[in-house]
Amino acid sequence: MNGKLYGVGLGPGDPSLMTLRAVEVIAEADVVAYHSARHGRSIARSIAAKHLRADHVEEPLVYPVTTETTDHPGGYQGAMEEFYAESAARLAAHLDAGRTVAVLAEGDPLFYGSYMHMHKRLADRYDTEVIPGVTSVSAAAARLGTPLAEGEEVLTILPGTLPEEELTARLAATDAAVVMKLGRTFPKVRRALAGAERLDQARYVERATMAGERLAELADVTEDSVPYFSVAVLPSRVAALPVPGQGAAPAAEAAKAPARGEVVVVGTGPAGPLWLTPESRGALAAADDLVGYTTYLDRVPVRPGQVRHGSDNRVEAERAEFALQLARRGRRVAVVSGGDPGVFAMATAVLEAASEAAYADVRVRVLPGVTAANAAAARAGAPLGHDYATLSLSDRLKPWEVIAERLRAAASADLVLALYNPGSHSRTWQVGKARELLLEHRAPDTPVVVARDVGGSGERVRIVRLADLDPAEVDMRTILLVGSSQTRAVRRGDGAEIVWTPRRYPEA
Repeated sequence: MNGKLYGVGLGPGDPSLMTLRAVEVIAEADVVAYHSARHGRSIARSIAAKHLRADHVEEPLVYPVTTETTDHPGGYQGAMEEFYAESAARLAAHLDAGRTVAVLAEGDPLFYGSYMHMHKRLADRYDTEVIPGVTSVSAAAARLGTPLAEGEEVLTILPGTLPEEELTARLAATDAAVVMKLGRTFPKVRRALAGAERLDQARYVERATMAGERLAELADVTEDSVPYFSVAVLPSRVAALPVPGQGAAPAAEAAKAPARGEVVVVGTGPAGPLWLTPESRGALAAADDLVGYTTYLDRVPVRPGQVRHGSDNRVEAERAEFALQLARRGRRVAVVSGGDPGVFAMATAVLEAASEAAYADVRVRVLPGVTAANAAAARAGAPLGHDYATLSLSDRLKPWEVIAERLRAAASADLVLALYNPGSHSRTWQVGKARELLLEHRAPDTPVVVARDVGGSGERVRIVRLADLDPAEVDMRTILLVGSSQTRAVRRGDGAEIVWTPRRYPEA
């Protein structure tokens, strides 16, 4: 009869944090296996040392490489794969002989642990049980005395080995985070935290619950002093908020106030959170105040401690100045804009107000978003594959004569057109006039993408002939993409119609 395989989580390092079940399994085991580097010292063994018996069969699983190079023909990955296969075979021999095998693992066996490589190779063949352990993440939070995540906050666990740009994006987007596997990756992780503008919030924990434990502000840690067994922690923002009736929360000291306020103009894309960039998501989460048109504010999740200032869509200048006034008082303000804030949206209004002397010292940033034109084009195919012009048909801020002149110029240049603000309940005639003008330069069967509420619950994307464009089907939630002479509409085998504009233009 085969023996049983156990993956035994030992916790973060302090032997007193081992579970009762872990101690029981080690006591029952015939064989105790543990990983180590070539120097032979094993952290896992040292944690469990007082529970090992003289009659235990010990199986040290010694890594062939750790951080050094190797001459293995398969490189580092090849050397490790061979090692895991050989280690699994050694354990299988004990299991086949009917012995119970306990593989020791720091933290939790299935959380960034070496045990999982044995589990994947053996668990389908032998009776197996995994004993969970306290992770280094939980230990770090406990030692800091700082909640990791509260309410609806999202906690992200990241390996420091990720590329720097990926780390930066994920750190910017999440509410709270723990970065594992520091050591040689620390300089990169520090740069990523700075790039995500969260370095001032980050804490550092080294060897949590073990001898030599160190806690610090991450910004104060020098890179030459960081071992592999250390983590970076971005704790809960919510936990740092004042407790009603009790003043500051215990974690408030970890969340440092910015030296000065700022305004970040954030593009939310054409619809919900799937269209948000990580940078924009992070800016929205970090803001003290959200300012914007109520419809756009409703797309942003409600977060404890944030103040939301909704207003009508027609008060852009007042909204911009209000945001700057808040920032001048030290508030971090996110001005929420649909689509891309620089395309017929709030960035211009904010920058215009910020150019006044009264706001010259207020920091202003603009974060891009997916535009309505790009979203509609992607749904339809690739109508913007070549040169195109973007125009607004609204005559609220410029006379129709200017719009008509620009339409003629773009049409005569044979540019694809992205037409924003084509119509509303009170403004319906512009689409008809634009169609008449364009037909002077375009064939009647020119493809037109009529895209409404892209990404939303009422999304509808149709492809019609320019001659058949019906103004009655167009409102303020619609964008029109009018093809050039080269744009093609093709019906595919599944019945779907796509539109695309070739990148190559015919020679004259």
